Formats: sequence, C-alpha cells, structure tokens
Amino acid sequence: MSEITDFGAIVLLVAAGVFLAVLGMRVADRISLPNAAIFLLVTGLAAALIDPLRDALSINVVERIGVVALIVILFDGGLHIGSNRFRRSAAQILTLGLVGTFATAGLVALAAHYVVGFSWIASGLIGAAIAPTDPAVTFSVLGGREIRGRAGTILEGEAGTNDPVGIALMIGMIELATEEGGNFSIVVTEFALEMAVGLAVGVAGALLLLPAMRRIRLTSPTLYPIRVLAGAGIIYGVASVAHGSGFLAVFTAGILLGDVAAPRTGEIETFHSSLAALAEIGAFAALGLSVGYSDLDDPAVWGEGLVLALILAFVARPLAVGLLLVPVKLHPGEKLFVVWGGLKGAVPILLGALAVVAAVDDAGRIYGIIFVVVLFSVIVQGASVPFAAERLHVPFRRVDYDLAEVLEFVVRDDAFANGRRLGELPLGERAWVGVLIRDGRPKTFEDDTVLEPGDRVHVYCQPEDAAALERIFAGTS
Repeated sequence: MSEITDFGAIVLLVAAGVFLAVLGMRVADRISLPNAAIFLLVTGLAAALIDPLRDALSINVVERIGVVALIVILFDGGLHIGSNRFRRSAAQILTLGLVGTFATAGLVALAAHYVVGFSWIASGLIGAAIAPTDPAVTFSVLGGREIRGRAGTILEGEAGTNDPVGIALMIGMIELATEEGGNFSIVVTEFALEMAVGLAVGVAGALLLLPAMRRIRLTSPTLYPIRVLAGAGIIYGVASVAHGSGFLAVFTAGILLGDVAAPRTGEIETFHSSLAALAEIGAFAALGLSVGYSDLDDPAVWGEGLVLALILAFVARPLAVGLLLVPVKLHPGEKLFVVWGGLKGAVPILLGALAVVAAVDDAGRIYGIIFVVVLFSVIVQGASVPFAAERLHVPFRRVDYDLAEVLEFVVRDDAFANGRRLGELPLGERAWVGVLIRDGRPKTFEDDTVLEPGDRVHVYCQPEDAAALERIFAGTS
C-alpha cells in the first residue's frame, strides 16, 4: 500500500501542477507575459527554495523531457504554418534560420570571449546555445492572435527552422569541446550530416505518412490523431538513428502535412495543439526544476548572463537578422518587429543541458548564463511584443475564438469594400478578416490586397457588429 500511496502523491502533485499551470496561462495572457515565464519562474523558485525539488529530476531526465516536448511542439508548429504559408516566406525563413543563426552565434561568441572572458570553446558553446529562437515561446506568444502580413509567418518559421540548426551546431561544438585534438571541421561535418539527413527523412516521412492518412480507415475517430502523432515519433526516431536532425525532420513533415486534405484533419490539428500546450508546460516546468545544475547561486553568473542578454537583444540579433532583412519586402516596422520578436526559451536551456550531460568545462556556469538569458528574453522581450507591435504599426490583435463569431460575406458591386484594399476597410479593433476566397479557392492576402466583386470573406467578429459589416462588404442598408 505504501507504493500506491507514494505514487498517488506524485500523481496529485503533477496533476495539481498542470491544473494550476493551465490557469496560470490565463493570468499570463492578461498581463501579456509568455506562459514560459510563469513556468520557469515558479518552478525555478520552488527548486531553489525547496531542497527535495533540486534533485527531483536528473539532468538526463530533463533533457529527455525537453526532447519529447520539442518533437510535439515542432510538429504542431509545422502543421500550423503549412506549406502554403511557408512557401510565401520560404527564402526569408531559410535565410534567417541558417545564416542568421550562425551569424548570431558568432557575434555572441565574440562577446562571450572578449566581454565576459570565456575561452573560445566555452564562448562557442554559449553562442550556439542562445542563438536559436524558441518555437514554444514564439508559438505561445503569437498563438490566439492574428498578425496580418508575413512578419508572423517569418518569426514562426524561423523559430522552427533555426532550432534544428542550433541543435546541430551545439552537438558539433560539444564534440569539439570533448575530443582531444579536435578542430572546427568536426562542427561543419556534424552540422552538414544532421541537416541533410533530417531534411531527407522529414520529406520522405511526410510522403509515406500522407497515403496512410488518406486511405487507411481506422476503427474509431479518436485514433486518427494518435496515428499522426505516432508517425511524427517514427520520423524523429528514424532521423536520429540515422545521425540526422530529428527536430528538422518532424518540423519539415509538419509543414508538408499542414495543408493536405485528409480525413479528420480538424480533430488531428486540435489534438496536436492541445498536446503542444501540455508539452510546453512539461518542458518549462522540467527546465525550471533544473536550476540546481547551474551556478545561479553565484551573483557573477547573473551579471554575465544579463550582459550577454543585452548584447544579444540590442547588438547581435539586430546586426545578424536586421542586415538579412534589408532586401526583404517588408515595411520598416515589420522588420524591427521580426528583430525584436526573436524570443529564447526551451531550446537554449535544452542545449545548455546537453553541455552539462557532456560534462564540458564550466558547464554549470554556462548553464546558469543561458538560464538568465532566457529569463530576460521571455520576461522583458516576450511581455513587450504586443507593445512593440503597436508602436511599429504591425497589425497584431487577439482573436478570442470562444467569444467571436465567424461570418461570411460576399462582396457586391455596390459595396463599400469593392475595389478597396483590405487595410482601408473600417473594421476597427473588433473585427478581423481570417479567410479570403476568390474563384472558389482560398487566396493569400495582405493589407494591400484589393477586394473584387464575388470575393467571399470570412470575418471574426462580435455578433452585434454583423449589421455594420454587412453594409461594408455587401452594400446593404
């Protein structure tokens, strides 16, 4: 009976933690704070103040929880983006994900060496760890909101793309740090192998999974999302066993499957979104409990972390990403929004955990600095994203799907909307165009898209605004 009682206490603790975390999401949302900030702060403080929690999870368990969570989050993120949205901004996403990550890592490494005084190997590890943005935080901050234009797609796509890049770079740096007589060619070779194999397995996995989704009927509707989840796990496992990037594989597969027509796609997307929210809670809770493996009890680590966080936010990312965005057709406010919106989260801490597992020199100090950088990013940058969007004139508003209705209007010849750009319509803050259908097919749109007679427009709105919207789109009095 003692075993049953002990396990019951564990179940009670975990379930209560998840329940409170879900409620905390609402609180965080009201104060424009990313969910990750709440989870990290609460669990980190609990681990610091309650001695038994410091050793509740080994660093290996933390790393595995983070890996499983990222599989779910990246696959769901890929499904959310889809191939159509990705294709529109593919060049920018891939440029930021590859070149931007390397450039950011290099600039941070220079700062860690010359400003903070780390060795070149340790500086490279720090740069590789905090260069990638985080899909869990990015999707959390942007989730439930509509961002007109390509800025949101670029941020989400970058977060999914640069994680595999950062992880592959970190693995190469760890091999360089732990092998006698190693040189930088190890990093290049490891990176190339991870990216090539991961991409190939992701594409092949999606192509093999799609026929099963379309043609093989299952005995219960509840099994369809589980089949897709198992497929994502297989894709990750195959890529990892083949020494490729499993994260790139699942993200690629998610993008390729995001817009396909298959039975029960609505249930599949809902299931994976819910699972991704649970994965976010689990990942950040576990990472918060891992503070005992860092040197955060040393005030110098907090100072060094804050210095690097400021350099990353105000120097390294603006230089690396801002220059890459110069030729991109976005207005200046959108470019600044992409630069500022590169949030850090679970991935940098997971990469720091890899350094601890590998027992590299100064692992505790490195892990502590990464933790401070992430805290700065999720609390300061994450909370300021809505304010930054408003100041930079980036359309960024909440869509409360529980309270809003979705109404369809057909643009008529005599309507106010006919011949006008979407950005010119007097929709105010309570209505939001979600879908534009032209000639029977969904059409991608921007603020400067001109409406034509016969266009079908799906608008998220409040019921009491239906009559006003009818006059705008249909021309009725």
